[in-house]
Amino acid sequence: MTDSDVRVRFCPSPTGNPHVGMVRTALFNWAFARHTGGTFVFRIEDTDSARDSEESFDALLAALEWLGLTWDEGPIVGGPYEPYRQSARMRDGVYADVAERLRAGGYAYDCYCSPEELEERRELAKAEKRAPGYDGHCRHLTEDQRSAYVAEGRLPVLRFRMPSLDSTWDDLVRGPITFAADQVPDYVLVRANGEPLYTLVNPVDDALMRITHVLRGEDLLSSTPRQLALYDALGRIGVGDGSTPSFGHLPYVMGEGNRKLSKRDPESSLQWYRDEGYLPEALLNYLALLGWSMGEDREFFGKDEMAAAFTLDRVSPNPARFDLKKCTAINGDWIRSLTPADLAERIIPYLVDAGVVSEPLSAEQRAVLDAAVPLVQERMENLRQSVGMLAFLLVPQERFAIDETDAAAILTEEGQGVVTAATEALQELDDWTAEPIELALRSALIEGLGLKPKLAFGPVRVAVTGRRVSPPLFESLEILGRDTTLARLTAAREAAQ
Repeated sequence: MTDSDVRVRFCPSPTGNPHVGMVRTALFNWAFARHTGGTFVFRIEDTDSARDSEESFDALLAALEWLGLTWDEGPIVGGPYEPYRQSARMRDGVYADVAERLRAGGYAYDCYCSPEELEERRELAKAEKRAPGYDGHCRHLTEDQRSAYVAEGRLPVLRFRMPSLDSTWDDLVRGPITFAADQVPDYVLVRANGEPLYTLVNPVDDALMRITHVLRGEDLLSSTPRQLALYDALGRIGVGDGSTPSFGHLPYVMGEGNRKLSKRDPESSLQWYRDEGYLPEALLNYLALLGWSMGEDREFFGKDEMAAAFTLDRVSPNPARFDLKKCTAINGDWIRSLTPADLAERIIPYLVDAGVVSEPLSAEQRAVLDAAVPLVQERMENLRQSVGMLAFLLVPQERFAIDETDAAAILTEEGQGVVTAATEALQELDDWTAEPIELALRSALIEGLGLKPKLAFGPVRVAVTGRRVSPPLFESLEILGRDTTLARLTAAREAAQ
């Protein structure tokens, strides 16, 4: 097989919101396909009618599109193995046909054991310190026994008949792995209601879609022996070309307390990063570091650079710890790497969401934004921070408000004296640009009132920007303009009277 023959798949279930562990898996598969010139297949595993939803399906599409992880085959783009949603394949009878062929070939059998009987036998096995799992009760039923169960009204599940051989494979990440035969009992392929389970549909689609490599999370490692046995059976009954994919199990992503990062952890939600203003480039950059190394101590790179360098021998089998602070720092680095024009475009949706501006921006608002973005770019860690930093420049005067806590702390009686002196100094100014503004305020407040810079400029900052923390003051006043600046200084004085 050549590199271009490589076919990998990302096959999430549309349940809940996409999470960063899922994205890391998608990224590693995408990078491997791009590095080898192979094919990245996006497949939706939606046979669980009780949990799957169209809302989650749409969220998956939106997530991959936002991240820029384009797929070669799958929903929207199509491909030679359509459909790429398992619910559609199930309606087409694909899995029912395979299930019947497995039954007819002796690779699977009907199991009539009730949940209560299974639980009772599990407890007995535990008490006798025997291996847990199904005990093969229905493996060799006679026709009379089957007829008796049917007469009782029992509906059988379809259970795969595991071979009595140890299962060994050379994992692409972890090296040789062996499971003893008694560790892997017979397992269910189809529910009693006829609904196929993941244990059947996932390997069947891999076989039919000619998947060559399966890169997935370590939590699925224990299911590999079952799938290897099923791939072999599928080849023997003519499903697929008889080949078995190579497996590589990616390391756990750990959260707090040395435990696997859970979907319930706030930092695991992809939507949270979008809402807070993390760049897709930055998020992918950070997730790439969770279990893979670019080499040469490089930690800042784009997804295309990752793909060019991506090899499986650089994937670590050891758990990777998710560090939100480091992710945020990388996001800040990416923000600073953007051109101001690009950053301005990415900021606009957050300003709109906060009600600061409406789209389309007016020519005046656009000019203000273009002038202000370079002032805040070095200070931002996420795009949402732009709202607090830039709103005072963009809202009309009637909507401008000063933070009450900052006003109480800074616009004291002494602070009001500073505002008065600043107003008088700026009223006399002819050249309204940053340098003359700074000279006028330094002359009036530092030299004239004998104040230190923090005490001199703090009241002016709060009166004009509404906050103790803002973009550089003198440049902000230049962008804000003479009339608005003086109006805010005056309003701050009047509010204190």
